[in-house]
Amino acid sequence: MTVPVVNGSSCLSLYGQNKDLLLQAINFYTNVVGFTKESDESGTVYLGSDESKVIIKLEVSDKAPSGSEVKQITERLVSLLGVNDWRSIESCITLMVKDLNQLVVLLEDSNYPVQISPNELYPDEVYTVDPLGNVVGFTVCFNPLTVNPPVKKLGPWKPEQDSMSASTSEFSKIGDNGGTSKKRRNIAVMTSGGDSPGMNAVVFAVVRAAIFRGSKAFCVMEGYEGLIRGSDYIKEMNWQDVRSYLSEGGTNIGTARCMAFKERKGRLTACKNLIESGIDALIVCGGDGSLTGADLFRKEWPSLIKELKDTNAINEEKYETYKHLNICGVVGSIDNDMATTDATVGAYSSLARICQAIDYIDATANSHSRAFVVEVMGRHCGWLALMAGIATSADYILIPEKPASSKDWQKQMCEIVQKHRAKGKRKTIVIVAEGAITLDLKPISSKDVKDILVNKLGLDTRVTVLGHVQRGGTAVAYDRILGTLQGVEAVKAVLDCTPETPSPLIAITENKVVRKSLVEAVEITQSVATAIEERNFEKAMSLRETEFVEHLNNFISMNSANHNEPTLPVEKRKKIAIINIGAPAGGMNSAVYSMATYCMSKGHTPYAIYNGFTGLSRHESVRLMDWLDIEGWTSIGGSEIGTNRATPDETDIGMIAYYFEKYQFDGLILVGGFEAFVSLDQLEKARSMYPAFRIPMVLIPATISNNVPGTEYSLGSDTCLNVLMEYCDVVKLSASATRGRVFIIEVQGGNSGYIATFASLVSGAQASYVPEEGIALGQLEMDISSLKEAFSIERGISKAGKLILKSTNASKVLTTEVLADVVNQEANGEFDAKTAIPGHVQQGGLPSPIDRTRGARFSIKAVQYIEETFDDIHPYRYEMNFPTDDKKVQATAAVLGVESSHLKFRSIRKLYDFETELTKRMPKKISWNEVRDIADQLVGRTRLQK
Repeated sequence: MTVPVVNGSSCLSLYGQNKDLLLQAINFYTNVVGFTKESDESGTVYLGSDESKVIIKLEVSDKAPSGSEVKQITERLVSLLGVNDWRSIESCITLMVKDLNQLVVLLEDSNYPVQISPNELYPDEVYTVDPLGNVVGFTVCFNPLTVNPPVKKLGPWKPEQDSMSASTSEFSKIGDNGGTSKKRRNIAVMTSGGDSPGMNAVVFAVVRAAIFRGSKAFCVMEGYEGLIRGSDYIKEMNWQDVRSYLSEGGTNIGTARCMAFKERKGRLTACKNLIESGIDALIVCGGDGSLTGADLFRKEWPSLIKELKDTNAINEEKYETYKHLNICGVVGSIDNDMATTDATVGAYSSLARICQAIDYIDATANSHSRAFVVEVMGRHCGWLALMAGIATSADYILIPEKPASSKDWQKQMCEIVQKHRAKGKRKTIVIVAEGAITLDLKPISSKDVKDILVNKLGLDTRVTVLGHVQRGGTAVAYDRILGTLQGVEAVKAVLDCTPETPSPLIAITENKVVRKSLVEAVEITQSVATAIEERNFEKAMSLRETEFVEHLNNFISMNSANHNEPTLPVEKRKKIAIINIGAPAGGMNSAVYSMATYCMSKGHTPYAIYNGFTGLSRHESVRLMDWLDIEGWTSIGGSEIGTNRATPDETDIGMIAYYFEKYQFDGLILVGGFEAFVSLDQLEKARSMYPAFRIPMVLIPATISNNVPGTEYSLGSDTCLNVLMEYCDVVKLSASATRGRVFIIEVQGGNSGYIATFASLVSGAQASYVPEEGIALGQLEMDISSLKEAFSIERGISKAGKLILKSTNASKVLTTEVLADVVNQEANGEFDAKTAIPGHVQQGGLPSPIDRTRGARFSIKAVQYIEETFDDIHPYRYEMNFPTDDKKVQATAAVLGVESSHLKFRSIRKLYDFETELTKRMPKKISWNEVRDIADQLVGRTRLQK
């Protein structure tokens, strides 16, 4: 793997202070970099390569850095990632390698810090810190001016034309990301418990990720029942078996409740059937009950397999081969009731059904001035009811985690409904979780709620029980993404697991897929139900995720906007304005509504600036927001207060400052995309000249392009993805019906490939072209060849339509129409290509529940940030010498964003100056590169690396 040092040296001497450090260095240069040990002479170790004459000499020296010093060097360099180029801080050595991409994977998998130059999409050089504290670089170029030739990355398995079944012989060379895998397993996946939308995405991802990594993939049909019934229900899967799974609801491999598995005898039978089928790793997708059974099964496995051996049910060879069973859990549940994860597969699809139903009910309720009681699922968890309450601005919710006495909830509900009606509201929506209870654990039914509204308030009231509609239909984009990424991670987890590794649960925190302890998550989840049964509701709430508690507090605050006294004393109340900048995006109205109602509940005065900075500077378009005027905005798409792309500098920043001063704003919330980002930068820079801007200012990113620096998620992007997903599903059906047809779909997103990448993942597109990569002719040629092969293999197979997604800015020359012409020309009549352009439909109609609820959460967070940071800048409001370089003051102009597993406020100064590609209107670091690789792997695409 290694070839000569770039500077031409043939020998390199490295020193460690002790033998332990030397041993770590030997492991690094042999196992990761690829050297071999040539000799070991009296404490001096020589490393070399079969492919080059370079020699690395390793020896002990007391002048070398100690272990603690190496740690300090590494920590210091890691802290400067994304800030400084390591080459400007430390001297370094640079080695030639054959495969830079593979090396990056090895370094990251081994937890070494990595700095990539010039960027992660087009790496020319990669730097890390070795165990001796040296900065070591790797490149494939002999000098900085060398053109790096394309390197064909070894792609995933493609089905043989004659067999249509998976062959793992080709995978003897392929492991994670095309690298060498040390583990080969027969991996089975099963779905258990209640079905939920997105389970099919999990199965799709597990099957194809397992095959990609050289393992055999199996599906256990009918859940635990299939484990007990035996080999007829444990089916080996090939690549094509799951081709249509992404767009289908429920679970295609079936699920069932199984009482027999709860007995040891049943688990013993299941153990024998798994061994007979050759399974050594099991991935279970289900709720807490299913995952509890999975963890118990693994714990008992040693005694079960020993019993089978002792009774001669299996021989010694099978006993040794299958002595250990690795199990991994993926949570599939519409209730979102699993601890340690923010979301479960299926929860947001169910929430979407509920919100859609309430949106429809809302119209008829308003027409007749009726009250509607809507019953939703949630036996022990009120997540669905709570989130639906936020997303639809419901008047009242009843959930098991926050019960009241029989009299209190009736009185409170009636008071709130009466006050809302007195303010002029024509309709009433009350949402009841099926597990709603009183303090004495008495169930509260939807009929009970209806009787109270009829008898005490005299309202014309109807009841709607949504029932199993909440489980039905195809998964929304978020659940397809979540199921797919968690399925891929589950395969990685079982391949990484050892007999000593506790069973992992694949979870998500904010925006990052992570591994948690399965047994711990199940224990906490079951503790919630136990605490409710014991009437310890305070403990039940404490065991819920902090985000659940945060959403509940937000709902209570927003819901009390017009009928409770403000919670803040007069001297702490502020005047806070909100403005929309850029193109419309789903969730903008939810952000405005939530900001206004939360401000009202606290005692702040909320203002809306209509039609952006242009409206403010030309027409003084500032309006005080009234509760009744904004009622129902959460369910409306677009921007009710108007929006445009003009920044302060493009309008009249002096006039804007004048109106800010006139209204004495104490804080500003901007909701928008890259134009809003630039606007915040301009306002922050203008603080030294205009005191009116010396107030806390927060940007909530909202754009379908998701290209705002400082966040991995922007309001509107989920709504866009859902619209595109539905569009792609329909177009794919057309392609399947016609046979031998591929549709090339043009996707918006400006210079960001986010939408194209994730739409490709959720639709199973054969390829996606994005601005960050462009369209290389070599790649296009490979993709067309891949299409020819696929159509040849799948001739006569149903549901075999093909899609290619192209970002509008992926290429100026190869437009969507030209691309279709090229494909048609090269297809030689074997298939044909058509274009499909959804255009501005992608901005979405009704906002998705995710954009609604996150819009509410983010806007309330923004108001709270203004409250917390007001005193950091207020003393300088009219100071002549404004401290422009004060970090604490700079932090009062911030972007609220999601980064990996954290929700953060980031200073606009740091983001704008160091983390932004202004000419491209993009962040320098792309957060979704790995998703592109996964999307390609799961459809068998071979990538041409530059």
